[in-house]
Amino acid sequence: MARKDVENLLVAGGADKHLRAKYDVPATMEEFVALAAEDGYNFTVEELTAVLKESGDVFEKNGNPSKRQIWWV
Repeated sequence: MARKDVENLLVAGGADKHLRAKYDVPATMEEFVALAAEDGYNFTVEELTAVLKESGDVFEKNGNPSKRQIWWV
């Protein structure tokens, strides 16, 4: 179920620019996962890492202003 929560968050972020902006704020994966838990998504750093690795996405931010490029459209 946790993998599905990661996927659901990535899809939701792909559809909602305000959600993406909110999740661009956390500096670490631990902060990202804690924020997700507050929004009802239940997964661990390890599960997030696994899903991102499988999809070829990288957690780090890039650009100016810096943003994550992990969102699924």
